[in-house]
Amino acid sequence: MNQEHSIVLCSPAQGDPLKNRCARALGTAGLVLMLGAAAGGVARAQAGPVGVPDKSFPESITSTADGTLYASSFNNGGVVKVAAGGKAEQFVKPGDGGSRSTLGVLADEKSGMLYVCSNDITGFGVPGPGDTKGAWLKVFDLGSGALKGSAALPDPKSLCNDIAVGSDGTAYITDSFTPNVYSWKQGNAALEVFATDPALAPAKDGVGLDGIAFGADGNLYVTTYIPAALFKIAVKDGKAGAVSPLKLSRALDHADAMRSFGDSLLLIEGNGKLDKVTIKGDAAEIETIKDGFTEPVSVTQVGNTAWVAEGKLSYVIGDNKEKDPGAFQIKPVMLPK
Repeated sequence: MNQEHSIVLCSPAQGDPLKNRCARALGTAGLVLMLGAAAGGVARAQAGPVGVPDKSFPESITSTADGTLYASSFNNGGVVKVAAGGKAEQFVKPGDGGSRSTLGVLADEKSGMLYVCSNDITGFGVPGPGDTKGAWLKVFDLGSGALKGSAALPDPKSLCNDIAVGSDGTAYITDSFTPNVYSWKQGNAALEVFATDPALAPAKDGVGLDGIAFGADGNLYVTTYIPAALFKIAVKDGKAGAVSPLKLSRALDHADAMRSFGDSLLLIEGNGKLDKVTIKGDAAEIETIKDGFTEPVSVTQVGNTAWVAEGKLSYVIGDNKEKDPGAFQIKPVMLPK
């Protein structure tokens, strides 16, 4: 099953300015968002880090089997594309198809579609392109970049974070500000609630659903960002069953993007880690593959390499706002066998 990545922000609060609330929730770790991952593929020709445009604040990345990377932009919107060994070029222009700030992105080669989470985040002081209100799932042609579909998340306070795609082509979407995971099939005009549970609701001063990925067991797994947690959504015959928290081998810090990785999962922690997660029943073994990233937000897999995007979102909203974030890179990591 193919799936990918999202954003983590702070949920709207009663009687508390949104910007201040986000800054507190981010703390020194900064605002971290999610990634997209595409399984399998050939080794990418370029072994070093890949640059994306200055001050583009990538929120999520995805890839295709030939090593092409795609990155969203928290502030500018649109999607940039980096062919293996090449330079970043605009693939989806900012504002195309009524899109705004872009978060989770997922390339699904089976359907030839690029799924994109689009959000109006002017409430965070980030205007983005265009004037479309609300949170949307946007679907673009993976070859041409043309808009192929669009569906709104129904709740006024929704935040479209990340996307996973099942083997039958159904897309699943996390909503950070409600306890809902939505589903969407090509041709449908609207999203449907696939799974919902009070345990998935954003905590006070926290952030809810974020990363999403299918496990090798066919069940759907999701993260919550603040407080960090990992949940299993049982799936049988295409329908959601029980939602249950997993017992973790160690505590997580700002659990963000998550992607399938063989019989395991890849997970980004906002405190700088790329992890391997092995599911054993209702427990999860967490093994750090690499530490030391600067506010990582997303991961995608190409062959035996994981590519990790550093979003540095605290420099656009949070403690480091107005400071120079420096260059933005997507960094390669050799994966364990």
